[in-house]
Amino acid sequence: MAGKLYIETHGCQMNEYDSARMADVLKASDGLELTNAIDEADVILLKEKVFSQLGRWQPLKAERPDLVIGVGGCVASQEGDALRARAPFVDVVFGPQTLHRLPELIDTSRRTGETVVDVSFPSIEKFDALPEPRVDGPTAFVSIMEGCSKYCTFCVVPYTRGAEVSRPVADVMREVVSLARRGVREITFLGQNVNAYRGAIEDGEADLAELLEYAAEVPGLERLRFTTSHPVEFTDRLIDAFASNAKLVGHVHLPVQSGADRVLAAMKRGHTVLEYKSKIRKLKAARPGISISSDFIVGFPGETERDFEATMNLIAEIDFDGGYSFVFSARPGTPAASLADEVPLETKKARLAILQERLRCQADAKSRAMVGTVERVLVTGPSRKDAAEFAARSDNNRVVNFGAAGGDLIGRFVDVEITAALPNSLRGRLASGNW
Repeated sequence: MAGKLYIETHGCQMNEYDSARMADVLKASDGLELTNAIDEADVILLKEKVFSQLGRWQPLKAERPDLVIGVGGCVASQEGDALRARAPFVDVVFGPQTLHRLPELIDTSRRTGETVVDVSFPSIEKFDALPEPRVDGPTAFVSIMEGCSKYCTFCVVPYTRGAEVSRPVADVMREVVSLARRGVREITFLGQNVNAYRGAIEDGEADLAELLEYAAEVPGLERLRFTTSHPVEFTDRLIDAFASNAKLVGHVHLPVQSGADRVLAAMKRGHTVLEYKSKIRKLKAARPGISISSDFIVGFPGETERDFEATMNLIAEIDFDGGYSFVFSARPGTPAASLADEVPLETKKARLAILQERLRCQADAKSRAMVGTVERVLVTGPSRKDAAEFAARSDNNRVVNFGAAGGDLIGRFVDVEITAALPNSLRGRLASGNW
């Protein structure tokens, strides 16, 4: 089936990771090469369901009946047969846990001419079936667990990715060592609730803190990150890792969603604002200057103006360094979808604008404070806006663009003096010690 593969991805970093692995699977099984031109693709895959996008692809299927169209991801997993009924021109519907079966699913669809749906939950079988990941630059994601067992009322993940299942430590470390040997210098461990990791080892289980200790010993690997965490299982052992593990970056993403206990209870987050603040206080003590970002949902059913003010007060008190924020939108099949959505859309949007402006101001202030400092950054590739310059990432997760005369710095850690703070990046110049 050798040909071209086009993938369009929406949503979270787990979806980005899954898309990369889908490309690996179909390259290994059928020789499919990735393309950015949809018109030349033999197989096109949409990660996460966007019916408007599928509608635009329908004419392609009419013109080229041999074209294979597949839809995967959490919402595709949730809807399954319903998606097949609504978009019968789709050939394959697959879940996050069955992407490794894509060659078989595509082959079955080609043979039968029917839509094939596989949205089952075969535990961590997919990791055993996946080929060695490609290396695309000096950074890489490594998925260490799947699913979530927290059942927050607004979230569809437990229903579409299943319960929490951790990969054995040996399996994770084989992937980490392989990536480091092929030039990867920074790894981000991924999971829907990554700090719930409990990987099997010979004498029991290892938590995320212990896994980070093992990874820190891998030659060539110089920087470690992880995302996304849940406050309930952000343990003291993990907090202590920020004091003891020099390769763990000074940045953590720890979603809180709301600053009001009443709303947190309705969300079934399992923690209070005070408990969240206690963990943040310990983190800041373990790693002074740590950068903390978060997630926020605005306008959850029943959120009052006082609740929103509590969230804004928490943002100011913690001094979050940015975050992801959304207006509440009911996801079908979740408990929150049955709640009376009492907050008008106009109010939600107004609150979101206020919250996002506060986060932007706090992030900008932290960026401006970095001007004049020298930062150790990992050079990840050419700058997006100027190929003659380099792009790099700082310890606190900022993009730094800088110029350098001659030499290939990609994959190297260098010292850069920060010269300017821009809305979405920093400017810098190579410090004299690098010459």
